Amino acid sequence: MTFDAAQIQAAELREYLTYHNHRYYVLDDPEISDAQYDRAMRQLLDLEQEYPQLKTPDSPTQRVGAPPLAAFVSASHEMPMLSLDNAFDDLELAEFDARVKRFLDTTATIEYVAEPKLDGLAVELVFVDGRLQMGSTRGDGVNGENITQNIKTIRAIPLQLSGAHIPPRVDVRGEVIMRRDAFAALNAQREINDEPLFANPRNAAAGSLRQLDSTITASRRLDMYCYGIGRVDGIDAKTHWELLGKLKQLGLKINPLIEICPGPAAVRDYFQRMGQRREQLPYEIDGIVVKVNRMDWQQQLGQKSRSPRWAIACKFPAQQEVTQIEAIDVQVGRTGAITPVAKMTPVQVGGVQVSRATLHNIDEITRKDVRVGDWVVIQRAGDVIPEVVKVIESRRNGRETPFEMPALCPVCDAAIVRFEGESAHRCPNLSCPAQLKERIKHFATKRAMDIDGLGGKIINQLVDKKLIHDVADLFLLDVETLAGMDRMAQKSARNTVTAIQESKLRGLARLIFALGIRFIGEHTARLLVEALGCFENIRNASFEELSAIDGVGPQMAESVRRFFESPQNQALLSRMQSVGVRFDIDTSGDGGVLAGQIFLFTGTLQTMPRSEAQKQVEAFGGRAVNSISRKVDWVVVGADAGSKAEKARQLDLKIITEADFFKMIKK
Repeated sequence: MTFDAAQIQAAELREYLTYHNHRYYVLDDPEISDAQYDRAMRQLLDLEQEYPQLKTPDSPTQRVGAPPLAAFVSASHEMPMLSLDNAFDDLELAEFDARVKRFLDTTATIEYVAEPKLDGLAVELVFVDGRLQMGSTRGDGVNGENITQNIKTIRAIPLQLSGAHIPPRVDVRGEVIMRRDAFAALNAQREINDEPLFANPRNAAAGSLRQLDSTITASRRLDMYCYGIGRVDGIDAKTHWELLGKLKQLGLKINPLIEICPGPAAVRDYFQRMGQRREQLPYEIDGIVVKVNRMDWQQQLGQKSRSPRWAIACKFPAQQEVTQIEAIDVQVGRTGAITPVAKMTPVQVGGVQVSRATLHNIDEITRKDVRVGDWVVIQRAGDVIPEVVKVIESRRNGRETPFEMPALCPVCDAAIVRFEGESAHRCPNLSCPAQLKERIKHFATKRAMDIDGLGGKIINQLVDKKLIHDVADLFLLDVETLAGMDRMAQKSARNTVTAIQESKLRGLARLIFALGIRFIGEHTARLLVEALGCFENIRNASFEELSAIDGVGPQMAESVRRFFESPQNQALLSRMQSVGVRFDIDTSGDGGVLAGQIFLFTGTLQTMPRSEAQKQVEAFGGRAVNSISRKVDWVVVGADAGSKAEKARQLDLKIITEADFFKMIKK
């Protein structure tokens, strides 16, 4: 290919990739498959490697790849990034509205724009002639840190603005967040790797943005919503709502939940609705932000020393509180990890009474200098176990007691050990009842063998009464035994026994994950099955064969080898096979009749719940999703189907009935 031809093709590929990146990460409405996108990216990478002069700063290939920084440098904001005053109840919101009217000398109803107050990290993006020049943190409002390399890894942020009218300069403000699913996946992987867990998505987002190595940031799946501007040349808007529309036209991501509210009553209604939806949103919010809509009124209202007079944050009940540590106990996890847990004076945090908080490990206790008797700040976010944020040293009286890790396991009295290079202390006794309970709970979880009805309380009773000694014993349980457990009726016992027997056919990838092999999560389990094909190959694979699999590191490979070399584990696997657990079924996506196909169910199905139908898809090698997009191959429509069915018709997707679906799997 000549240079001129390569230049034309590179420009076309950049435009193609930028367009489809926007469709996927900003509009959540992809038009091509991931494989198509990856092929185009590979073509562009190859061209730029052959002709380095074709690389441009806004090329999609330049999002990741800069060498790690030694340190961040300071970045100043041409217009200060102000903080907001807070309102905590209806009275304070009414006072804000009254202040706005007094300052404007008007009795007219004030029109506001209300938006979710995202719990993330405020940043500023500087675009010059449409090209992203710099990204920086808020810092003290006047000076932040230049984090441009990391900002470029966030796919929701364009490297080049789009649209017919590109302004010469616009400084865009917004919030970088980590969505709940990305946060859960990150913490799950950190738990497997024995790394300290992030307390909440905000901390995870902040820590990810401040990595000196941008490849780490790129792996963290950050997102961003834009909500305002600093300095701007070339954009004229009479209202804040109009400004947001123009930012959206430039290719910037705007939260679709933002609304116009005609007066404080509408703001209160919006606040209540967001509070009700709070836990269902895919990201965390801690309130709403209310802004005067008219830009001329914003200018007239101006600002105080640290905050604008035309905006206020209405906060939900606090997610942090202060309480006192009464004792520090330890609990034993399924891998034997000994986790210190603070027992505290009960306190309401975010509407939930909290009396226990994780202290992670002895290194964290030492770093925070946590002692029995300390007054501490604790926090809770979503479903995350409450944790101690910091000690209030000023409230110490000298009677606080330092914590010492016990020498013996509190459950089985085995000597606690700490292996070199690990942060956690461990109980080495594989027969420890506490470990057994946690291993069985993990085995039965939805993501593993999905044994409905086998909850923690039932498992605790079964182990305490010595009715089960390992996961293989689960498959020998009968209705009479389960019906004898507390709070287990005859019908529930029958359903649970049925669920246990059905779990024998969950497939090899889920079984490998369910076994609880250290460092092996769902994704790695699928990698093992896809690469090695069958259970015998996985069980007999050498360290070299395992570590040669893309995505399986030396630590994981060594852990797999140790697991299958253990005589105790070999005996367990033989027992599982003898009671009928199928090790020969591959539901990783390659071998079933639905392999490679994506299904979405909408409406009410007649023969089973949608969740069960989704399991059937996975069992036959397909994938079930909950969001409609062009990636979906089949939309199964039940009774009273709603907007998803209509959107499927608009996207011209293949729509089938419940009966059609069961014909496909020959049920």
